[in-house]
Amino acid sequence: MTDDDRFVSGTAAGVPFVALPPKRTGQPDVPLVVAWHLMDAPASPAAMASALPMEGLDAWRVYLGLPDNGDRLPEGGQDELMRRGYEDAVLRLNVPIASVGAQEFPGALAELRDRFGLSQDGRLALVGGSLGSAVVLLTLVEVARDAGITVDAAVVISPVAQLRAAVDATGRGFGVEYPWREETAEVEQRFNFVQRPPANVPLRAIVGEEDDKEGFLEPARLLVGHWSEASIPADLVVIPNMAHGFADAPGFRSAPQTPAGRAVDAATTSWLGHWLYDDQDTGRGGGV
Repeated sequence: MTDDDRFVSGTAAGVPFVALPPKRTGQPDVPLVVAWHLMDAPASPAAMASALPMEGLDAWRVYLGLPDNGDRLPEGGQDELMRRGYEDAVLRLNVPIASVGAQEFPGALAELRDRFGLSQDGRLALVGGSLGSAVVLLTLVEVARDAGITVDAAVVISPVAQLRAAVDATGRGFGVEYPWREETAEVEQRFNFVQRPPANVPLRAIVGEEDDKEGFLEPARLLVGHWSEASIPADLVVIPNMAHGFADAPGFRSAPQTPAGRAVDAATTSWLGHWLYDDQDTGRGGGV
């Protein structure tokens, strides 16, 4: 059986997804894990599910598609996304995708819970990689709070903890320098999660040892420190021999796990397993 044969696929409130079912189907108390992929590899819901299956969790694991990606690519496809990135990587690419992804979440969550017969206030964890991590962080500090959604744990991989640092790092890779200006100051602050009040949600950051130090490694350390200073459980896992992505490029289709993917999968599964199950008898340990 291939990975694609195991997937449940569909749309929830217009958002495409693939899902992996739990061992215990038909149980309303089974936790739900919602994940967003990267724009690097793994760069689609199916690729993310293959790279990060979290088989050790008895939970519904649902992988949502980012806006303007996959089945929702704009006219012109990947070339159009690249054009937008060169035109204005912040205002035309990163911020719209992350903002819309977070805005879509409450509606998608309600439909997913209804479709899979899950309690509307059941245990919930969020996972995101790179730009998908910005969706997670924005959801935690804005959307979940405003919508009254309780999140029990989160994992961010190769996180965009500080948008400016991440954009500058990406620009170095493409040989361009982004022109930060007054027009982008507000969104820069909105996406500086090292400065915003943290959500009361246990958070693990996972980052590759070979990722850009200024763009991702150091901001991930600052993010974890920011959470910890507020007495919220948080830690950092650094994966040896991993750069930014954790699947083979280009990463749009299901593929066997890489060594980095296995390490990310193990670190994600252990963190979520602790917070989704280990405190069942003592009440929910976190949540916004």
